[in-house]
Amino acid sequence: MRENSGVVNYGGTTQISQSAIGRGAHVTLSADREKGAEQARRADVGIITVKGNEAAAVHRVLGLHRAPAGGLPFWEGEADARGNVVRVAAIRALAQGQRSTVMAFDHLRRHYNPAVVVLTGIAGAIEPELPIGDVVVTTRVVYYDLRKETRDGRRHRGEEKEAPASVAHAVNSYFTDYGEPAHLVSTDDDGAIHEYRVHSGPIGSGDAVIADEESEIIKYLRAFNDKILAVDMEAGGLMQAFHEQDGADAVNGWVVVRGISDDASQRKDDTKQGLAAYHAALVLRSLLPYLVVQGI
Repeated sequence: MRENSGVVNYGGTTQISQSAIGRGAHVTLSADREKGAEQARRADVGIITVKGNEAAAVHRVLGLHRAPAGGLPFWEGEADARGNVVRVAAIRALAQGQRSTVMAFDHLRRHYNPAVVVLTGIAGAIEPELPIGDVVVTTRVVYYDLRKETRDGRRHRGEEKEAPASVAHAVNSYFTDYGEPAHLVSTDDDGAIHEYRVHSGPIGSGDAVIADEESEIIKYLRAFNDKILAVDMEAGGLMQAFHEQDGADAVNGWVVVRGISDDASQRKDDTKQGLAAYHAALVLRSLLPYLVVQGI
């Protein structure tokens, strides 16, 4: 019986680097090597999607490739932002709703430390003149699920948060250049041309799927702020995750980009989700230069 606490070579050559052998051995990497490894996983912009068609649209439009890490399904890529290279990392949240969005934000922050996180995908319009296929870009979210249940009924307690001023300035610069609302055109795989607009305004967010235009939630949101354009199920989680983060590697800002897939009524269906997600991804791509130029 032979105990080996080292390396045995019975012929040939052996090359060992950055390794430790034997009892109690350890390796200390240089600060430069550790910094290089960290930079290899950094991103300028982190992207959160939820549904499969949302993720597919972002991967396609931005040309991202798979880059799993720590058992998580990250996608990476670089986008041209008017001569600047923007490093992008994306993750699809595990499930719909606020809780998985909070975790997706944390995953991006820990693995990539992006300067800004963008939530992109689809939403339901509550503004009657907002057609399917249009896109809403917002830095203001009203969370509507805070409420008190009483014998006299339900009392909503809305909470509104805004992204930092640097992100709001970036979004304003986008609309200064493109017009407000911006008028854009897309072409799908079948060659069909779609004209759509991009709007700026607040959205409502909560865990309820709304499929009734007479819903008390919609009535509450309109009373809270008659400028609210749409509703989703994840933006509230994004704004809260940003609000409660800490540490030297804190994300600097957030923005939400939502394509309108339905009108949050009983007519709600899934047939236009792909188009709405695609338009949202296109708008995100055109927004990237502004997020970088503003130095967020």
